This record gives sequence, C-alpha cells and structure tokens, in this order.
Amino acid sequence: MGFVDRPLATLVHFRHGATHDVLACWFGVDRSTVARAIGEVRPLPAERVCTVSPDVRLRTLAEVVDRLGLAGKTGIIDGTEIRVSRPALGRKDRDNFISGKNKQNTVKATVFTDGDGRLLFCSPTKPGSCADITHARELGLVKLLVEVPAVEILADAGYQGLGAQTGGRVVTPPHRKLEKNARTGTRRCTNASARRTPRAASGSNTASPT
Repeated sequence: MGFVDRPLATLVHFRHGATHDVLACWFGVDRSTVARAIGEVRPLPAERVCTVSPDVRLRTLAEVVDRLGLAGKTGIIDGTEIRVSRPALGRKDRDNFISGKNKQNTVKATVFTDGDGRLLFCSPTKPGSCADITHARELGLVKLLVEVPAVEILADAGYQGLGAQTGGRVVTPPHRKLEKNARTGTRRCTNASARRTPRAASGSNTASPT
C-alpha cells in the first residue's frame, strides 16, 4: 500500500467501521496488508492528541471538561461502535464484545466534541456490550463535572441518569414514557401504586361524585 493509501484505509476503518476484508478488496491488497497498515497508523493520531489552538493541546478528559467550563462552552458526548473480528474461542470475555444494539462483535469508544462538532477527546475502547452511560461513569465524567465550573453537556437517551448525578449538567432527551404521558395528560399507574389503591368490595354500591 502506498503512503496515501495507508492513512486513508485507517480513516475509513475508524469512520465507517469497514472490515479489513472489505478494505483489502477496495485497495486490491491482501487482508494482512490492511491489518498491518492500520496497526502502524493507528497510534499516530493519538500521539498528536487534540489541538484546539497553536499553544493548547488536550490530552485527557479532565483537560477537556476544564477548558469547556472555563470558556463557558457546550460539549457533546456520544458513544460509537466499530465492528471487529470475533475474539478467539478460548478467550473468557469473548461474549462481552457482542453489541446488543448492532448484534455484531464490536468495540465501543466515547467521543467528546464541542458545540461545533470539533473532536476534543476519544476514549480507549471497551467491549461492545458496555453501555454508553457505564463507559462514561468509568471514565470519571460524573466526578469531573461536579468539580469544574458549570458546563453543559448534551447527550442522547443512552446517558439518561447522568443529569441527576451531575446537577443537571448533562442534558438528555426526556424519557419516552414520561414524554408520552405529558402529551396525553395521563399518569402511568405502577404496581406499587395499584397495591396502595383500595378496591371496592364485591357487590358494594359506590356513589360517584357529581
């Protein structure tokens, strides 16, 4: 593979999750050639980290959150999955790579951007079965948001629950059931509330209020 093809194949693999077999057919080379090229190019973007200005580089999630808080800017967090080959048969955590969403073997990374969509941080990968909110908690996001100046983080429904843990700093869409009930004006009766509601005795006459 030529000098230009190697980083191009790596970027396509990261962005679209194309497998090594597909890239090998595209570039007209052997699968092992693609795997070797991606393995060699992969560390280079990580070494450059994220440059937000000529004299500022963000290397950790803590630095990203601090900068957003000091600048008063909004951040965006989301999880992304990349399809991978099924782990070896003898590996104990083999089933952990099966994504419940995509029904494929994947690895998941948490991506952090600013309000304009500029990439600020990409976490180390976790097996695909790891939930987005669990990965964010393991990265220490809750503690970081509590300790820094007020910062607003936009997230999808996969992060519902972080808002309560961070004092509302993580903003997520309302729960589907709560949103539906708000539109219809109805309340969902839970099993607990049903047990607390006294039932009329069989055959008794209960006057309805007028």
